[in-house]
Amino acid sequence: MKVMGIVAGRHNGNSEILVKQALTAVKDAGGEAILINLFDYDIKPCSGCESCTIGMEKAFKEKKEYKGCIYKEKDDMDKIVNVMNECEGIIVGCPTYDLLPSSLYLSFAQRFLAYELSFRIKIGQVKKDPHTVAGLIGVGGSKHDWQTMSLEGLAATMFTQSITVVDMYLATSVGRPGNVLIHKDYLERAYQMGKNIVQAINTPVEERKWLGDPNLGLCPRCHSSLIYPGEEHWDGVKFNFECAVCGAGGDLVKGENGKYKFVLAENGLIRDRNINEARAVHLQEIMETRDNFMSRKGEIEEEYKRFREMKFETIK
Repeated sequence: MKVMGIVAGRHNGNSEILVKQALTAVKDAGGEAILINLFDYDIKPCSGCESCTIGMEKAFKEKKEYKGCIYKEKDDMDKIVNVMNECEGIIVGCPTYDLLPSSLYLSFAQRFLAYELSFRIKIGQVKKDPHTVAGLIGVGGSKHDWQTMSLEGLAATMFTQSITVVDMYLATSVGRPGNVLIHKDYLERAYQMGKNIVQAINTPVEERKWLGDPNLGLCPRCHSSLIYPGEEHWDGVKFNFECAVCGAGGDLVKGENGKYKFVLAENGLIRDRNINEARAVHLQEIMETRDNFMSRKGEIEEEYKRFREMKFETIK
């Protein structure tokens, strides 16, 4: 059993402390625990998803070699992901800035597309699906109202690695380094997350389930709090309400206790981003959009040239 801790906060900060505490539970259970802090690595921002998706399409349709991310030998991302794909579990700790996970974490996670696990397994680059599970920890100096997209933002980055989130926890009101140490319940919760990761790893894949707070969030699928009025998808699919994170569809129903519940539609998981086949539908959407553009590219050449040549003063 191998678990990687990923920290996107300062050294010796609250995110790192909580991840270390969670990893302690893994080691206490006899597992191997490794820890990385993203501040220690060179990770370039994604240059645009077509840089890798065109290569993926050619590898899949034309059986050409997939060379991976264009930054493969230019930064540290490749070696991190390759080790991560050997782990049965990951535990992420990340500070919340402006309601969201930190930009350091997002720069890292938004590079995952080039390493889309289900695709790499299909073409033989990855020999074995690790069926990785995750625990996510958001950390901030305020209550939930100023961290409303923290856990959701972390969870949204798990899909391309086919990682199943089994626990999430938001550490609130801890703005200074070491602040979590005066909250013993936070340390206990982090340790419990580590135990939950161990439990999930030791459970057969088809029997794994959510091990976090059963009352967290509104979505019964991913426990996100972000439910929004549904809009028609590119192929006509539409739900009354959707989960902004996993894409589950359904309706908001007011219970006898006056509280709202998100009830999944009968076909509510057909766009569930946790499911490889559902994500493949999105890839089809992207390819159709690109094909449509390429068929009409000649229409915009002059206009495109005008914008390419348009110059403005900048900051030097």
